[in-house]
Amino acid sequence: MDSTQLNSYAKVVDNGVKAVEEVKQLRSTGYAYDNIFVLAHDEKRTDRIADVANANEIGIKEEGMFDSLANLFRSRGDELRAKITSLGFTDAQADAYEKELDLGKVLIIAKR
Repeated sequence: MDSTQLNSYAKVVDNGVKAVEEVKQLRSTGYAYDNIFVLAHDEKRTDRIADVANANEIGIKEEGMFDSLANLFRSRGDELRAKITSLGFTDAQADAYEKELDLGKVLIIAKR
């Protein structure tokens, strides 16, 4: 599943290896480090993939203070959807991507 939304690019890949390859590909096409994000359903997996791929995690800068605080009280699925929408995707797109993450896949998002 690929998508482009208002200068945001998203791609779902099957595993961490493919996520690292996708991040490298995005860098080679001109995306900056600060604008490439990795997201997996498991937080620790997100951390590991982001470290290996030299990519970012979606944080307070992207979400804003309110959503970051609200995420402390949300389910993981709700938190993931909030992170995805904070980067310019619709609720419907966030829901579809979150379902892919539930299946163990990895989401890469890049912004211009």
